[in-house]
Amino acid sequence: MDSDLQRYLDDLVAAARDVLGADLVGAYAAGSVGLGAYQAGRSDVDVALVSAGPLTDTAKRALVARLRHEALPCPARGLELVAYDRAVAASGTPEPGFEVEINTGAGMPFRCTLDPADRPAADGRFWYGLDRSILHQSGLPLLGPPAGKVFADLTPADLRRLLIEALSWWLALPTPPGDQPAPGMDDAVLGACRSLVRHRDGIWLAKVAAGQRLVDVGDRAEVIGQAIAARHGGPPPTGAQARAFQQRVRDEIAGQSG
Repeated sequence: MDSDLQRYLDDLVAAARDVLGADLVGAYAAGSVGLGAYQAGRSDVDVALVSAGPLTDTAKRALVARLRHEALPCPARGLELVAYDRAVAASGTPEPGFEVEINTGAGMPFRCTLDPADRPAADGRFWYGLDRSILHQSGLPLLGPPAGKVFADLTPADLRRLLIEALSWWLALPTPPGDQPAPGMDDAVLGACRSLVRHRDGIWLAKVAAGQRLVDVGDRAEVIGQAIAARHGGPPPTGAQARAFQQRVRDEIAGQSG
């Protein structure tokens, strides 16, 4: 692991323990760090904290104050941190269920949500169940027992529903106009690849690895190769290409392909 990232994660856990004390029962790196695909200068840092029980508003606000970028500078684009009650983490619920959520960093807008009810529906409520599914498989323990013993996976029906919701959310976003490469469309395509691999093969992979897996098994979608190449400096797909691929993946997961 990158030394700056390791130092940051160590400091983050120490700060969380200062706030929560013995109520902090686990801390886990998720996302690209958990999946072994962290890319300095590009990736976010995703972390899940697990508390022994529900947090008070005072504890939530103290966590935010100690962990936001201004207090603990994040070496990446930003930190996306979510804290869960241990019972929620173990429940396998598809609902958001978090105690507090923080987005903070030099390259992302600050966001603090202290209650799932305050999460705007338009921003998507599917992220959390999917993230906990990834944590169940690949969460990297920073503190506490193995992630698979702390986070329950989703049921197959809930997983399928949330994957469809996620792709529908993406498809509802404005499509970049024109026939020129569009920033961010490589991420849109590779995120869809990850969803499709999870649906077909029952495994979460990092985005580029998921795209390569589809290519290796004979998926001839040119847009996948273009999206992978964009991670190494090539032009990303156009908006129309990305949305068409996402629609294809959504239809397959929803059972409408062919």
